Amino acid sequence: MTVDELLHHVRDFRWHHKMTAETVTSVELAGGRRKVVPTFINEFWTSRQRVAHSLHEISYRACFKPQLPRFFIDRLTEPGDIVYDPFAGRGTTPLEAALAGRVPTACDINPLTTVLLAPRLTPPTLADVQLRLAKVDFHQRVDLPEDLLVFYDRDTLQEICALRESLLQDERDSVLDDVDRWIRMVAVNRLTGHSPGFFSVYTLPPNQATSVQSQRKINRDRSQVPPRRDVPALILRKTRALLKDCDSQSRAALAKMAGGGLLVTGPAHSTPEIPSASVELVVTSPPFLNVVNYRMDNWLRCWFCGIDPDTVHLTNGAGLAEWQRQMTSVFGELHRVLSTGGNVAFEVGEVRGGSVKLEETVVPAGIEAGLDPVFILINAQRFTKTANMWGVSNNTHGTNTNRIVVFTKR
Repeated sequence: MTVDELLHHVRDFRWHHKMTAETVTSVELAGGRRKVVPTFINEFWTSRQRVAHSLHEISYRACFKPQLPRFFIDRLTEPGDIVYDPFAGRGTTPLEAALAGRVPTACDINPLTTVLLAPRLTPPTLADVQLRLAKVDFHQRVDLPEDLLVFYDRDTLQEICALRESLLQDERDSVLDDVDRWIRMVAVNRLTGHSPGFFSVYTLPPNQATSVQSQRKINRDRSQVPPRRDVPALILRKTRALLKDCDSQSRAALAKMAGGGLLVTGPAHSTPEIPSASVELVVTSPPFLNVVNYRMDNWLRCWFCGIDPDTVHLTNGAGLAEWQRQMTSVFGELHRVLSTGGNVAFEVGEVRGGSVKLEETVVPAGIEAGLDPVFILINAQRFTKTANMWGVSNNTHGTNTNRIVVFTKR
């Protein structure tokens, strides 16, 4: 579809006999002008409509469901087109793009994005992982960081540190391969969690690493001590789950697309590695106004990967005006890399219980960069009359929505 055809498609969209509700969003621009943007509310995608591929099932804070990028990928691109996410996070958009036969392109200033994404674009077999783990000396002498014993049994920590040192040594020797990267990715996602499937004692969900001090308090409050976990066994268990849907069709799609993909570690406002006018579709979700402390969430993952988190300067504006300034700069770069007729689906969720609607800040930022806002799509899964009319509140804790501003480069 063209983006204008998609507008009519969204207006006429029905899900389980629910008609799309239509309103407008009036946005203030510079000089007192206003821009009125058509706004549509419905349940455009849910986990019931299409089960996500098993390769997506890794934890990362503030990530959207694969159904979101797939909605736009299917409608606004053709096989072989480049699909780009400038705030890639765990890599949902580029992975879904590759599975759909599109060329994945991703950028994130956080080096963990490449750690999390690259191995899933070139997944090994379970047998490959078993053979590699069998070669790791999990009993080699390594220094154990004593503070981490609040999370791990001593023998478990020994295995974690031995695996970490083995992977870091391979990286230093430039012999880290796809199987090693897969094992590192899985280990990073098993470091902490709140079930026996993780290396740690009960702690925060796996996308949030608490501090050592906070974990001591959790242990005291729960009267718990870290249990013994079998690190290689848990890596194999998670590998088996991630590869569940990796049939010959998935592997063929990934093999065809991954080679032409591009993963950039750097700021979203400056991506000279991406050619001008090369991207057909951008689907992304930026960091939101200090809502998420990415550095705190990822300190343990950074430790395992040998990354200094203090060197990662994330885009996370302290206030609305600064956030808008940063997004305007990013939109300027998106305008450069987009082809004429290319489109952006910019998901802004909702922050501060609905009191801040970032789409009203995003629209002026995109316009200033030369992009045309075509419509706003609000995916609301359980909506009331209020949500149908305004897209503002559909449960007692604020909205449960994705809010996406769709722009085009005319």
